[in-house]
Amino acid sequence: MTVFSKPQREREADLLERLVELTEHHRAASVEYRRILEAIGHTAGTTYERVADLPWLPVRLFKHHALKSVPDDEVFKVLTSSGTTGGDVSRIFLDKEAASVQQRMLAATLQTVLGPNRLPMLLVDTKALFSDRRSFSARGAGVLGMMNFGRNHVFVLDEEDRPDVEAVRQFLAKHGDQPFLVFGFTFMAWLYLYELARDAGLDLSNGILIHSGGWKKLIDQAVDNAEFRRRFAADTGLTRIHNFYGMVEQIGTVYLEGPSGDGLYCPDFADVIIRDPVTWDEAPVGTPGVIEVVSSLPRSYPGHVLLTEDRGVIHGIDDGDLPGKRFSILGRLPRAEARGCSDTFQGAS
Repeated sequence: MTVFSKPQREREADLLERLVELTEHHRAASVEYRRILEAIGHTAGTTYERVADLPWLPVRLFKHHALKSVPDDEVFKVLTSSGTTGGDVSRIFLDKEAASVQQRMLAATLQTVLGPNRLPMLLVDTKALFSDRRSFSARGAGVLGMMNFGRNHVFVLDEEDRPDVEAVRQFLAKHGDQPFLVFGFTFMAWLYLYELARDAGLDLSNGILIHSGGWKKLIDQAVDNAEFRRRFAADTGLTRIHNFYGMVEQIGTVYLEGPSGDGLYCPDFADVIIRDPVTWDEAPVGTPGVIEVVSSLPRSYPGHVLLTEDRGVIHGIDDGDLPGKRFSILGRLPRAEARGCSDTFQGAS
């Protein structure tokens, strides 16, 4: 099963039908969502010719309202976003079916680069991260979710958040001569894996690194995506690197970097739209704007069409490593609160 197969025109037609159905499902199942639609003029029976015509919700709305499309007694898990200390967090309500679907589609997305078998896994984090298994932070949910795709897990940090070079050495001695999976949030992968491997002369050439978030701290160090990839390759031998973009408000949907690093791509069940921040019209290819994310996965809560607080740009359509839109994240909107998972990590003092 591949979830990176549809050219843009086919994707658009398929998504429009599914998202219109989801809009009506959530209208019927959520009083709050129905009131929002009516307030912005999207009454029942409204027709839509393009995905870009569908009503979006600002992602921040989930920080202030409990939006769900399932009864309270069917809520299986509540996920919370990361956020600034003391700030509000999004609450995302999943029933058992939704939790199963998001995990299954995340697996299908990542198998594109990992293959069908679970690989030995290095986690650039600490096992001290986990506490309440019913309600996770975004960082905890991300790490725990990714652990399902690996085996023989080893954490790069000890329980005091200090790099454990001996644990990594032992992992590589046992598994380093075959493909292995590495997961970490971007800043942590750089600070706690790249620097450790460079300084200790470790060979990561058989690794596949999946990483996301935390770019602001790296940009401050003059490390952009191209430099991140170059230095890992030159100093550790690690060349199979895939950044991804995702958020707890659309759990299970991730936008994955192509093999060459030429941009992020949408799985077949999702898409991105870039909107002009003044007119809110769809921006043309090459013009930066505010990122809107759409996904046909969210059924237990109305998160299928969301306006994010991130800036991005589409570089091309059906012209890169994978079909569909090829895009990049340019950073947070001015005055938008920090929310990156790795930005909540304080590190050892």
